[in-house]
Amino acid sequence: MRVLIVGAGVGGLAAARALGRDGHDVIVFEQADGPREGGAAVTLWSNGTGILGELGVSLGGVGGQIDVLEQRDYRGKVLASVDVGRSAAHYGHPNICLPRRRLLERLAEGLPPAMIRYGRACTAVAQEGAGVTVDFADGSREAGDLLIGADGRKSVVRDALWGHDPAEASGWATWQGVTPIPLEITSSRRGVMFVGPVGLCGLMPAGEGLLQWWFDQRWTPGDPMPASPMAALRERFGGWARPVQEVLAAVGDDDVGFFPHYRHAVPPTWGTGLITLMGDAAHSMPPTRAQGANQTLEDAWELVSALRRGGDDVAGALRRYERTRAPKAGLVAKQSGTEDTNEYRPWMVKLLPNALVTRYHTHWLGTISNYLN
Repeated sequence: MRVLIVGAGVGGLAAARALGRDGHDVIVFEQADGPREGGAAVTLWSNGTGILGELGVSLGGVGGQIDVLEQRDYRGKVLASVDVGRSAAHYGHPNICLPRRRLLERLAEGLPPAMIRYGRACTAVAQEGAGVTVDFADGSREAGDLLIGADGRKSVVRDALWGHDPAEASGWATWQGVTPIPLEITSSRRGVMFVGPVGLCGLMPAGEGLLQWWFDQRWTPGDPMPASPMAALRERFGGWARPVQEVLAAVGDDDVGFFPHYRHAVPPTWGTGLITLMGDAAHSMPPTRAQGANQTLEDAWELVSALRRGGDDVAGALRRYERTRAPKAGLVAKQSGTEDTNEYRPWMVKLLPNALVTRYHTHWLGTISNYLN
């Protein structure tokens, strides 16, 4: 088949890699003029790293392994410590935090250069007879046998299928970055989240001497953006325990990326005919469960598996893929949409023993994954 993919993010490249290995003629169209460089870091749990292994993607030499997740209050007191290394051992795949650009580099590694076409912004899609077409801003058109919309939360493909963008602001946003900050956490295997009345600060080792840092605080689309994001963050979080203060001192405005949180209910089917969706185009969710990239990789894995089993009934295979993925992705989206990890409830966290939370985390990963089951 000639497969057209709109979007060269994690999902688009993962699907292209798998479909190309299956012998399909795959073309990925990306509106940016070159490979994406932004997006801070992503955390890949056992479902994500396991799928990457299936795709032949090596993470050797990049990223930081995460074996422990700690939650502390804004004064620095440890509230909970989760042994996420237990889930890695249980499923046989590690937990890795790495810059998004590194993940995209590894996903694109080995793909034919002509497979990814940059500077091609999709403006419209359609089904014509036994095929599909994609129109682009430069006036060109491409035809194929199958179309995958992997073009993110503001998906043109999704809007053409659903008639609207269903997502709504959750009331929170993230200010984030990946910076070389020589702290103990940077060289550790431990992620730490500080929670307080005004929001959350997260710190995670991302490999190569880099620290992923983020600040979550309440935000709505009508809120004015500060002239200096870091000045605003220092004012809000400056009194928090170390090493939050050191991070605030080390980061400048040019290092900050802004990520507003959106959520929506995930429908049981995402596409129609020979068109389907994956990733944020199908299930936008806040990053509070750190499953965005992982669920996108789950989509790619299940989509390719469904096409392999579907034979000549491509449309039927696409609907089976959507019905298989929707319950899992929908559960994560619903849980993430509560933004409960951003709420300051120290008394509730301390009621749960670390061993119980560790067992729950391992079980939960299996619950929200098609790949691990």
